[in-house]
Amino acid sequence: MSVGKIRPQDFLSKLPLFNEMGEAELDRIAAGATEVRAMRGDTLFRRGDPCVGFHTVVYGQIKLAFTSPQGDEKVVELIGPGHSFGEALMFMEKPYIVTAQALADSLLLHVSKTVVFDEIERDPKFARKMLAGMSRRLHGLMSDVEAYSLRSGTERVIGYLLKDEAQGDGATVTLQANKAVIASRLNLTPEHFSRVLQVLSSRNLISVSGKEITILDVEKLRNYQE
Repeated sequence: MSVGKIRPQDFLSKLPLFNEMGEAELDRIAAGATEVRAMRGDTLFRRGDPCVGFHTVVYGQIKLAFTSPQGDEKVVELIGPGHSFGEALMFMEKPYIVTAQALADSLLLHVSKTVVFDEIERDPKFARKMLAGMSRRLHGLMSDVEAYSLRSGTERVIGYLLKDEAQGDGATVTLQANKAVIASRLNLTPEHFSRVLQVLSSRNLISVSGKEITILDVEKLRNYQE
């Protein structure tokens, strides 16, 4: 099986979860990995579908979201290259609690829980690395809950723009998705998100051109107060 021009082992070896594994171990994991190709707009799975492994993104972007009975969507997470999802539910042997949709043409690897469980029995260190990865994700989600509860809408937007620690004035941030998706991720309405960008632009802190946002004054943006 090939992933573009590389073998699954070559990609897996670069992930934090697998980067300390030897060749034989990677071969065993790769044997339980299958390619999943998704075009933009494709649904990978829906809430309630069985979880029989976890996914990792080779390229593209995946949106994890809830949908209310009224049809309103809440974006939980945006997953990009080199990141994985579904590990916790795989261990719990529970169905998916979110829906996953491709926001761009994407290639993923799906690693079956059978090969993961077998590897854990062979090497307890592998289990510790998986637990560490899930703990980091939980910490990130808890930080999001804190931000939604204690920070203003403007503070959430600024936090999003500075999350990658922009290197000085003139740094450019490319929105990961359309503004409605980003707004949902930040627990804002699209109108509120656009309004915040307009205010920051009017203060000459940022400039906006489509999905490209240029940071004009990092220090003032970081310390901005409404």
